[in-house]
Order: sequence, then structure tokens, then C-alpha cells
Amino acid sequence: MSQLFRAIDKNAERWLLLVFYVMLVGTMFIEVVRREVFAYSSIWGEEIVRYAFIYLAWIGAAAAVKERGHIRIDVLMHYVPRTVKTLLYIFGDIVMFIVALVAIYWSWETVHVSWKFGSVTHGLRISQVFFLMAVPFGFALVIFRLVQSFLRDIADLRTGRPVYEGDKLFD
Repeated sequence: MSQLFRAIDKNAERWLLLVFYVMLVGTMFIEVVRREVFAYSSIWGEEIVRYAFIYLAWIGAAAAVKERGHIRIDVLMHYVPRTVKTLLYIFGDIVMFIVALVAIYWSWETVHVSWKFGSVTHGLRISQVFFLMAVPFGFALVIFRLVQSFLRDIADLRTGRPVYEGDKLFD
């Protein structure tokens, strides 16, 4: 069972991103063919693409937290000692954690109001709660990955290992 949890921990965002990306591209392809070949388009296709993109963005944010892939200015990091670098990363994770908590609180309020009043989408005519949940779901994933990052950084600080900085996109 722990092997399953490790696989989920390693690949959960990748799998979710793949599902939403395929949904987005597939629906866009179908809608373009319908529009150009059959001169007909559906109202639900645009909605599926929009909401899949929203989920894609928030799940991608969590994946970037996991890999320390968010854009950052790290010029200072090359000139500070290893311990200071680790403490700066921990500080950044704490600030991001606070922002994520605030974002979950306010986005959950929106979901609650939609649930309370039974809002539905215009084209699909299904509850808008499923789509509004993208933001609190994404920030919950971000918080989960931030806690993992924080624990990893504390362990690195205690053992004197270099802090995990993610893969470099450019050198």
C-alpha cells in the first residue's frame, strides 16, 4: 500500500494535469472541427475548455510548488551561506502558506454561496460548485506540497544538506 501512496505522491499532479490537458485539447479540437466543417458549435464546449484550463492552472501551481518551479529571483541565493539559503526558502514557504490559507478561505466562501443558491453553468446546466472548487482544491494541493517542502527543508537544515532548489530550466 505504501508503494501506491508513493506513486500518488510522486505523480498525482502529473496525472491530473494530463487528464485536464487532454480534456482541454480534445474538446477544442472537436469544437474547431464542428465549427469549421459543420458550421455548428456547442455552448458546452467553450465551458469545458474554460473550466479545464482553470483546473489545469491551479493543479499546475501545486506541481510547481512541489518542484520549486515557480519564478523567483535567486541572484541573492548564490552569495549566501547554505544555512541562510535554507532559511530563506523556509521563509518563502511560510509566506506562501499564509497566502494559500487566505485564498482557500475566500475561495471557499464563493463555493459556499454558489452551493447555497444552486448556481448552474449556462451551457452544461450543472452545478457551478464543481468548477468553483478548482481554486480551493488547487490551494489545498499547494498547502499539502508546501508542508512537504517545509518538512524537507527542516530536515535539510538539521542534517546540513544543501536545500532542494528544484531542477534548473536554464543555466
